[in-house]
Amino acid sequence: MRKVDHRSFSTVHCAIYTRKSSDEGLEQEFNSLDAQREACEAYIVSQRHAGWVAVPDMYDDGGLSGGTMERPALRRLLNDIKAGKVQIVVVYKVDRLTRSLADFAKIVDVLDEHDASFVSVTQQFNTTTSMGRLTLNMLLSFAQFEREIAGERIRDKIAASKAKGMWMGGNVPLGYDVKDRKLIVNETEADTVRLIFRRYAELGSVALLRAELDSNGIVSKRREGAAGRLSGGKAFSRGALYTLLQNHIYRGEIAHQGNVYAGQHEAIVDLDLWQVVQGKLADNRQERLLGVGAEAPSLLAGLIVDAHGFRMTPTHANKRGKRYRYYISTSLLEGSRSAGQSSMRVPAGEIEGLVMDQLRAFLSSRSEVSDAMALLGIGARSLNAILARASELTQSWLTLPPVELREFVKVVVQQVAVAEDRIVVRIDRGMLAERLGANRSSGWADVDSVVVSFAASLRRAGKGIRLVVEGSVRPEVHAGLVSLLREAFSMRTALLTGSDDSIEAMTQRLGMGKGHVTALVRLSYLAPDIVRDCLEGRQPVDLSPTRLLKLGKDLPLDWTEQRTHLGFVV
Repeated sequence: MRKVDHRSFSTVHCAIYTRKSSDEGLEQEFNSLDAQREACEAYIVSQRHAGWVAVPDMYDDGGLSGGTMERPALRRLLNDIKAGKVQIVVVYKVDRLTRSLADFAKIVDVLDEHDASFVSVTQQFNTTTSMGRLTLNMLLSFAQFEREIAGERIRDKIAASKAKGMWMGGNVPLGYDVKDRKLIVNETEADTVRLIFRRYAELGSVALLRAELDSNGIVSKRREGAAGRLSGGKAFSRGALYTLLQNHIYRGEIAHQGNVYAGQHEAIVDLDLWQVVQGKLADNRQERLLGVGAEAPSLLAGLIVDAHGFRMTPTHANKRGKRYRYYISTSLLEGSRSAGQSSMRVPAGEIEGLVMDQLRAFLSSRSEVSDAMALLGIGARSLNAILARASELTQSWLTLPPVELREFVKVVVQQVAVAEDRIVVRIDRGMLAERLGANRSSGWADVDSVVVSFAASLRRAGKGIRLVVEGSVRPEVHAGLVSLLREAFSMRTALLTGSDDSIEAMTQRLGMGKGHVTALVRLSYLAPDIVRDCLEGRQPVDLSPTRLLKLGKDLPLDWTEQRTHLGFVV
């Protein structure tokens, strides 16, 4: 910091800056900030002979740390220095101005640039000499060290207290109130928390849970701040629900830095429900990692098991630039097979398509849906509404967005078991009824699931494994696919006959994008057996017109490769 000759000023405008780290005691008539200001005012008076005059503005930062520059009064002071309103900053101690060496350097730069300086009334040093600057840096270094040590002590105290299960403050979670610094169960809110956990365990989807809570007017905890300011009472966000469902507080525990300790408060959620919820959350996390939002997501992740009851995990292999998806027994991955047990590896696309076909066939049967609803005690009027909704669902099945089909499967299907000679799909009767518009009843939880079983066997085909299905569901023609193929062949005919002499001419005539037209023309070169399968309704269940058009942009010329590329059984 260079020396500033204030004799060039007839009046030297002095600003008093005060700061206190905590707001404790600031409500008193004469507090720490007042004491600092009085000492600084007295010092300014003692320098009256040099033309020093205190500016009327007060620069007080109460309850703010000296480890940051984000202080309103400090910012205002620096702006006034830049504006030439202040020539000297007077502080009680240097650490009132800042406890950070880096921040002090920034402040000094501002002071030097605008011919200003500062004075500490309790510390005597001359910043125009090298020894004075060394003294100042040492003072600031010790101030910063003191702050860091104090921070470490606070963190250690918090860690030790949490290890004893103590509540250490913060936003009080839904389901609890605070009394004498302890969490006390709020029974009304606790019921809401249990409902949220229970419904997530049943739905298996935060998105569905959020929608249900919103429709029922269930909102976050209402809080009143120290100044009487109200907060909360709003609809739950997805993030808030994820946080709530993983909060160990509800198990009567305190979590800190990856460790969990027994708390001094009462649990709200029992262990069984907690474990079910955490298991579903873990499955969904794994699912997101392995394919959510991808071109081919793992539809049955968390649902599918092998003949021995081992969970099957989504995996994939890359061959010649192509990605092949499978479900594989976790026993194989973990090396936990017992003697005589075999592991399974099932082509993902095939079994997903079969399960979706069977679900649609089941929903298409009025008798099967009626039988499924019979055990739930649903009346005739409600049953008719359910059957109508089931019919609507099957009619729009092939045009539904993949995310909607995915949600339906995750909610309704309890398990898909792949045995040696068949596949068994277990459907939750209550969840099925609810998704078809019925009002949920508490008695549904004790009702057995619906079992849909069909013959299927795993057979080797070369180096791979295929699912061979006996008595599969009837094929279903997709009108959108047929229309798309008809349009593609029409465009090729126009090019071959000279109606359009180029892609560009066709683009102009049809008013379509060049990329779209090119992709359509490419589809006219599909293998004849692929075209036949599409016309007869034997296409893969996930092959929508949009998906076919997208995949058609990179369509291989080889017919066998085309089948693999589009997801047909080779």
